[in-house]
Amino acid sequence: MAVRQSRTRSRRSARAAAVVAAAALLAAIPQVAVGEPVPPAPAPPAPAPAVPGRTPGAAPAFGAYLDYGPRGVARMAQLSHWLGGAELRVGHTYLPGDLWSNIEGAPGFLDVWADWRTREADRMLVLNVPMMERNEEGVDDGEVRTLLRQGAAGRFDHHFRALAERLVELNVPDTVLVLGWEMNGTTYTHRCGPDPEAWKTYWNRIVTTMRSVPGQKFRFDFTPSRGRDAVPWTQCYPGDATVDIIGMDSYDQPRGMAFDEQVKEPYGLQAHVDFAKAHGKPISYPEWGLFRNGDNAEYMRRMLAWMDEHKPLYNTLTDYCPHGVWQCDDNPRSTAVYRSVLFGRTDEPDTTVPEPATPTVPTAPPVPAVPPTAPRPPAGCSPLELGDWVEYWLGGKLCMRLDWYSRNK
Repeated sequence: MAVRQSRTRSRRSARAAAVVAAAALLAAIPQVAVGEPVPPAPAPPAPAPAVPGRTPGAAPAFGAYLDYGPRGVARMAQLSHWLGGAELRVGHTYLPGDLWSNIEGAPGFLDVWADWRTREADRMLVLNVPMMERNEEGVDDGEVRTLLRQGAAGRFDHHFRALAERLVELNVPDTVLVLGWEMNGTTYTHRCGPDPEAWKTYWNRIVTTMRSVPGQKFRFDFTPSRGRDAVPWTQCYPGDATVDIIGMDSYDQPRGMAFDEQVKEPYGLQAHVDFAKAHGKPISYPEWGLFRNGDNAEYMRRMLAWMDEHKPLYNTLTDYCPHGVWQCDDNPRSTAVYRSVLFGRTDEPDTTVPEPATPTVPTAPPVPAVPPTAPRPPAGCSPLELGDWVEYWLGGKLCMRLDWYSRNK
């Protein structure tokens, strides 16, 4: 379980009309310049199947969680540029778990992600889906048990049918749905521990309901957190018929635990790989990154090597402090490792991933120096806050030169 930024929805009233209005406003301001431009996305690879997956022998598909709204989409091109044009084929976001209306995919929230996904045939949209509203409000075990049993009886089916219809309508029927993630912990209302049997029945109802919607091609990702947590995650597994992928959220924790221990611990990384193999399922890592052990370059190197060895269907780094490497200045050694391993990576088979080395000496990136954080506006240029939607459609922030008046005298 990792500390997360708030994913409360921001207002999204600024749509296409707002873009036009913003453009008109900026045209009237002297010497307004676009901030550091967003580089173009890398050229698409060879034609891929309509339902994206991993070509045998190819490097694992990867991406990063960069923000849950439109800024997350806009930042993917910037992260790709920082990685030397590496192909970020995976876009990852979360549905807000506050209200059922948001879990259904409220109008305006998923549109920008659907637009990104449909621009290239081989892209993959990964969407975390809460199984309950009030999902992060500390609901007690007794109420969770009651809610799970209500879900198992079909009380909430219509919400998930609405979500499925929404995704099909947006032309993203092949979305990977990380349903009820980290169910083996204590954080979420959709946790399994208070009644594992009701939880499994409820999961099966949700999947059956969503698969009944015409046109769907969803894949359902069962993703516990690494280790035992509150209950063994194997007790929550709902069965092979309703699970397509077996994932794991794996952060560098608890404090002092070496990577070898993360591999060997009960319900750890090796148990995850073995369980998936026994059930004939691909694996994934929807959330991973640094945490309790700080800027741990050895963890970063070993985790990247682990994924290259075991070939998950996809992985997405959680890229904000304390977990990340691109949008976080706190982890320079791990940043160097991440960038050196993934710089310029494409779907071609990769055989050059370095073996784990001494934990105190990270590999320096053999590439031109680039700041390890998100691009900043040029000097003397003040960013304008125009909102998520405007920034997405314009391709980044706009800024206004502070010295325009002197240059026009």
